[in-house]
Amino acid sequence: MLCCKYTAAGAVICSISFYSMVRMLTERLEITELSVYNTSFIIALLNSPGWQQYIGDRDVHTIDDAVEYLVQGPLKSYKENGYGLWLVKLRATNEPIGMCGLLKRDYLPHHDIGFALLPRYEGKGYAREASAAVLNYAARELGQQTIAAIVMPGNETSLQLLHRLGFTDKGTITVPDTGEELLLLEVGV
Repeated sequence: MLCCKYTAAGAVICSISFYSMVRMLTERLEITELSVYNTSFIIALLNSPGWQQYIGDRDVHTIDDAVEYLVQGPLKSYKENGYGLWLVKLRATNEPIGMCGLLKRDYLPHHDIGFALLPRYEGKGYAREASAAVLNYAARELGQQTIAAIVMPGNETSLQLLHRLGFTDKGTITVPDTGEELLLLEVGV
């Protein structure tokens, strides 16, 4: 049985008997859960120059690597938390263009937002559109009051977008496992 609920933020949450699936619609985008059928897209995104430079090499180069990334990352997060990094697609063509979503890291006091687009879709406002929808979802559906973001120093494009979304600088944070120092930002939602 299919049951859909529309939120005030324009998100659509659909349930199919035993499984609940997140789906958000914006003017140009559909934001929904990733699946193991998105392996080619994941390989392209995780090996794009921006991902490699500002997020890091996840060693995802084959279909098997992509399946493992999906199963141990986004799909696991959906099951355990009810959210994660979601697939961003163009509504007009159904073409995958990026990921945007929420993560819960042990070393951060709040959920944090993450986003990345394939290079040919950058600079068109898609990251802002997707991020705004995710922030609305976090507030309305998950009851979050504050969302964090962590950014590698030098990633000016992401910093500018986060500032346009209302995030403010909160200093730096050292990632426990790697010792990497990242910029920390927060926004009230």
